[in-house]
Amino acid sequence: MTQSSRRQVLAGLTALTAAGVLAGPARAQAYPQRPIKVVVPYAAGGASDIVARLVAVPMGQDLGQSLYVDNRGGGASQIGTQAIASSAPDGYAVGVVDSAFTINPGLFGAKLPYDTKRDFTPISLLARTSLVLVVPASLPVSSVEDLVKLGKAKPGSLTMATAGMGTAVHLGCEQFRQEAGLDVVSVPYRGGGPAIMDLIAGKVDFNFSTIPAVLEHIRAGKLKALGITTGHVAQLPGVPSMAEAGLPKVDAAPDFGLVGPANLPPDILARLAKAARAAVSDAAIRKRMEEIGYEPIGSTPQDYAAHIDTMIAKWKHIIEVGNIKPE
Repeated sequence: MTQSSRRQVLAGLTALTAAGVLAGPARAQAYPQRPIKVVVPYAAGGASDIVARLVAVPMGQDLGQSLYVDNRGGGASQIGTQAIASSAPDGYAVGVVDSAFTINPGLFGAKLPYDTKRDFTPISLLARTSLVLVVPASLPVSSVEDLVKLGKAKPGSLTMATAGMGTAVHLGCEQFRQEAGLDVVSVPYRGGGPAIMDLIAGKVDFNFSTIPAVLEHIRAGKLKALGITTGHVAQLPGVPSMAEAGLPKVDAAPDFGLVGPANLPPDILARLAKAARAAVSDAAIRKRMEEIGYEPIGSTPQDYAAHIDTMIAKWKHIIEVGNIKPE
């Protein structure tokens, strides 16, 4: 090979190497190149769906591609959650899950079609909402202490409305019963609406509910709010936390997080997490969340992963102590 030919080969290799070096960052920066699907494992209109749609628009603006919601309800959220787990780990399919994500491992165990810790990539804990202990306006109590005293004076006399077997609302009621040491009659309902109507009518004595579901009834004087699981909230000024009421371990709170399938590439995970945190930090989004009773969070993937582990253990303990079985 002549000196001239050798120089031409070296020049070509140098050009190829430079192109490769430049192509790496270019590929990483190219994500996303098409719209991103957000699976919600419930029908449209529910709490998870609301959170997903609230963050979808600002996330899309941040990422430069639209996010669209794909509602896949059924199977105690397992159908949609399995769809997230079985998606390709390319960042084009993620999901917004609620507390069922961390409750179901303790409730269904090995019957789950996925492994909650192994088959997903936590991206960000987006928000949570408090539960509020409510009683009918006609019940002669004005505090958590009054309710506990009433229940202990006549064991088995109080009735507890539990909405949705194995939901965060149901387990919030069960957590209260366990921590207060009460013997109560559990009255199961298929959903929160019927439970609240019977509570207003005085057919059951108490219930834990999300604040958006009962706020107007409290303001109208049809229900009395006795305590809040996560602390004070602006919508219910003057209502103490359960900790202030003497039951600090009664802290159940439905939460909503963004997850992807296992093995999301680190650069894509970082991009999604950054966009999620930015969306939840947006002033308009925070204001809207707070108006309807949600606490905006926007965590890192690492913090959300730790939260998932903590909540799986917490719910499992409540389920085991209460001997709760899936329907």
